[in-house]
Amino acid sequence: MRDRRWPREIIERAKRLRKEEKSFHEISQEVGVAKSTLFTWIGAMERSEKFKNANNKERLKEIRPLAIKKNKEKYQKIALGLENKVKEEVKNITCNDSTKRAMLAMLYWAEGAKTEHDTLAFANTDPELLLLFITLLRDCYPLDETKFRVRVHLHDYHNEAVAKSFWSSLLNIPLERFGKTYWKQRSKEKTSRRNFGGICFIRYNSVYLRREVMHLAHFLQRRITGDIYVPVA
Repeated sequence: MRDRRWPREIIERAKRLRKEEKSFHEISQEVGVAKSTLFTWIGAMERSEKFKNANNKERLKEIRPLAIKKNKEKYQKIALGLENKVKEEVKNITCNDSTKRAMLAMLYWAEGAKTEHDTLAFANTDPELLLLFITLLRDCYPLDETKFRVRVHLHDYHNEAVAKSFWSSLLNIPLERFGKTYWKQRSKEKTSRRNFGGICFIRYNSVYLRREVMHLAHFLQRRITGDIYVPVA
């Protein structure tokens, strides 16, 4: 048999080293025996939980980056598939006047001012959302551009001139229609997420236009959900 070529003390030494939780590689280096031969001697030896856990930790360190990479590739593939699916869906949507008015009404209902005597006002930090709102508003209604007013709310880390210039260019509203900047005080206890342009408030001075947009939103809601009375607490 192959084991008989090796002195008994070598085999016993290998077993002792295994009991001391040495790896096959370490034992092979110490006794000068190939790992394939060691396996015939000590492969069936039960390892301690400590040794198993150490091996498992090393194994996890090796496979975790591979698993993360594989999952990332998987989700990127799913995300790309969803993006392409939605792109095709949007191509089939007819953006006529009725569709745009419905979009504007729902958008305003979610983010706009709703008090009874307020004018039409919309505020957000997201430039794309603000651009969508004002584009829909201009497309859906004949407006008097001189009735637009803008006010920005900024933190101490913002550059006022840069922020105002950004919103003026994006919204196509002259700087002379911007009101006094409101500077928000940051709480020392509460950390706030930074943004580029602060909060931008767009106001169009027309109570009646706000009412028309809100009427449209409510009637659309009733058409979709039915005339269900929802009591307000």
